[in-house]
Amino acid sequence: MSGDGERLVDGYALVVFDLDGVIYLIDRPIPGAVEAVARLHGEGRAVAYATNNASRRPADVADLLTGMGVPARPDEVLTSAAAAAQLLGERLPAGAPVLVVGAEALRSEIREVGLTPVSGADDSPVAVIQGYGPQVGWMDLAEAAVAVRGGAAWIVTNTDRTLPSGRGPLPGNGSLVAALATALDRQPDEVVGKPSPELFATAARRAGEGRSLVVGDRLDTDIEGANRAGLDSLLVLTGVSDVPELLVAPPHRRPTAVAWDLTGLFEPSAVVRVPAGGAEHGGWRVTTGADGWELSGAGGPLDALAALCAVAWERRPVGVPRAGSPEAATALEALGLAG
Repeated sequence: MSGDGERLVDGYALVVFDLDGVIYLIDRPIPGAVEAVARLHGEGRAVAYATNNASRRPADVADLLTGMGVPARPDEVLTSAAAAAQLLGERLPAGAPVLVVGAEALRSEIREVGLTPVSGADDSPVAVIQGYGPQVGWMDLAEAAVAVRGGAAWIVTNTDRTLPSGRGPLPGNGSLVAALATALDRQPDEVVGKPSPELFATAARRAGEGRSLVVGDRLDTDIEGANRAGLDSLLVLTGVSDVPELLVAPPHRRPTAVAWDLTGLFEPSAVVRVPAGGAEHGGWRVTTGADGWELSGAGGPLDALAALCAVAWERRPVGVPRAGSPEAATALEALGLAG
């Protein structure tokens, strides 16, 4: 892309969006997101939303989106809470007690599948389900620890270490899972949400034989999950993952394309496929040596990024690239790579 005249979105029948960091930050739409989704609807394109946030039910998420100006139906929303509850509903007998560590939405999902949510280890839970909830505290983790040590299965909705906010990344469910894992000296029995591929695979089945594109802001969940599901992905730089993280990403966390925001779905100059074909791309040249690596030439910052990814992923240079021209200094600053 990046100037080749082809729109990224035209290659796909379905666009699957992550929410936090892509469509909104907490409860405010990211600039341009409402317009981008409206444009997809206007073109008659199918959309879906896949989120690891276990604090809202699909209907609540749909209402939230609609309130922001993004028309959404509950059946378009896939949450890790619903997926985890469904998994337990298929494995456990009806009415089985499940200790819920998370928000009321997670308790509702457990009830929906015919199981009984409980709050303490003394209720003899056969499983513990753990998801993000802003009110989760020490007592919740303590009861979960006792229950798991007593033989209960331990299922978590996701292991996102952080969640995005207007004040920067904040502790996510993964941080609370890590605290419990430390106390138990073991890992969960199963993680249901991204990067597990099931949310994306479920969404992709709705596209039939058409191709699906996953749009996310996190390499460790959205992009890895898309890769594990065998789907193309677009990393938008509006949330958690940034360019420095992208340059050191292992193969299973590398996206198909990168854009500043959702404009990249429609504007060829606002998106670039990564990596480039080599160290030279779009007017840029990346060289490496014993003293590090250097970007020289001139062009758009995203084209520079494609060339930098090509070199970083093949040669693994150390440190931040230097600027070999005034234009390169400007591009590196735009990419968050200024030395």
